[in-house]
Amino acid sequence: MTRFVLVAGAWLGAWAWDEVAAELRTAGHDVHPLTLSGLAEKQGVPAGQQTHVQDIVDEVERLDLRDVVLVGHSYSGIPVGQAAERIGDRLTRVVFVDAGVPVDGESFLAGWPSDQVRRSMDENDGFWPPLSADGYAGQGLTDEQIARIVDGSTPHPGASLTEPAIVARRLGELPATYIKCLLDGDEPSGAAAQLLKGERWELVTMDTGHWPMFSQPRELARTLHESVART
Repeated sequence: MTRFVLVAGAWLGAWAWDEVAAELRTAGHDVHPLTLSGLAEKQGVPAGQQTHVQDIVDEVERLDLRDVVLVGHSYSGIPVGQAAERIGDRLTRVVFVDAGVPVDGESFLAGWPSDQVRRSMDENDGFWPPLSADGYAGQGLTDEQIARIVDGSTPHPGASLTEPAIVARRLGELPATYIKCLLDGDEPSGAAAQLLKGERWELVTMDTGHWPMFSQPRELARTLHESVART
């Protein structure tokens, strides 16, 4: 039995994985969606990027999980990638769902135009405010799905976006799957594109947008299940 730890991206909590988690449990897996500090039901908890890394490591160790697949969506690929190397032989695979991957010494905001995000955080007491409904257009989501995301989102702690990652070993040495959602761009870019050239990383595509846990939860669960079967 594989044990999945699921971590959603910016503004979201464990609730975002409800449908995916149900599908994985039906397939016989042990599933642990995780809310990072400062988000959803953990609002008000001070958090930076390394807090989020520790959240993930602590969850794995607290539950004494083995044969772990860490899954990071969007922003959370940054702390998940760091946590993956820190849990050692507990890890079976790390999966990045249309996600950032950590680069030692670089922040989540490094490498892409982020002036607007930084201004937004300055205007909102250091938090990145959630997108409005218009921000989810063209991502394969129904109006109902968009409303669910918007209603459940909470401001994201800005420090987690600006703190540098700490990567002690080459991520290319870890068994990894990168899931690229094609409505959000045809190919992975940056560090992910380079890592996918290695032998231990595989690329899987989904014909949907950046939030597949809402737009295609059954298909995402199947993709996660199949990534483990190939390990």
